[in-house]
Amino acid sequence: MSYKSIIVNLAVDSSPSPIVKVGIELAERFGARLIGLAAADVPPLVATGDGMVYEGEIMQIQRTEIEKRLAELRAEFERLVPDSITSEWGQAVCSPTRFLGVSARAADLIVTAGDTGDNVFRAVDLGSLALGAGRPILVTGSNVEHVRAQTVLVAWKDTREARRAISDALPILAKASEVVVVTIDPERDDSIRDSLADVAVFLEHHGILPRTELITSQGDGDKLLIFARSIHADLIVSGAYGHSRLREWAFGGVTRTLLEESEINRFMSY
Repeated sequence: MSYKSIIVNLAVDSSPSPIVKVGIELAERFGARLIGLAAADVPPLVATGDGMVYEGEIMQIQRTEIEKRLAELRAEFERLVPDSITSEWGQAVCSPTRFLGVSARAADLIVTAGDTGDNVFRAVDLGSLALGAGRPILVTGSNVEHVRAQTVLVAWKDTREARRAISDALPILAKASEVVVVTIDPERDDSIRDSLADVAVFLEHHGILPRTELITSQGDGDKLLIFARSIHADLIVSGAYGHSRLREWAFGGVTRTLLEESEINRFMSY
């Protein structure tokens, strides 16, 4: 298994260089096609306190500005990607989360920065993307230009999501120098230890020799991040846990913490 098509998301309000460099490095590592995508949307009509509505000319100006920025991002993407990598470009004036989600059907992996802002018309909603794309999401730390994935922490929980994440991450895990499978269990349950052992055997059959760790603590994301930093992990692999609630995503504690993390790279599957 390998990644043969990788999407890299260029946010309209961020410098494209760091995330494109990550995409280039991954495409070279796995011999993959690199797909550059960018999108932003014009906010809907808004009524003011005076009863006026922004429309017509103002919305057209906003659309023109977006199209200009998308053209700039395309030019920068094409300038940075070397001829040795097969690449293509896609852009749209629409929700960036929706555009990435739809485009995910043509890729094995989506790569995006985690610090692109909170404006849903101009930045990806990471939670919605992770739970809706049907593909693994690699979220980079702030201004990261290289995802070496030399020391990888696998956050294990005996769930469908975690099993999917480990399977999706196999190409990365196979190239790592160290893989540490970690679970948090305050009660030292024997079944948890058994599940850790099974994961280790699974990875060994794929040529990966991990070590396992059991953290006897309450299951919160802060403990996981503290441990990740203690082993100098440069990537955390985890399942994404959440559900839709009145058109918004409600997340479990660990997933929420990882989505808010800004330093360590995260690989998430649902």
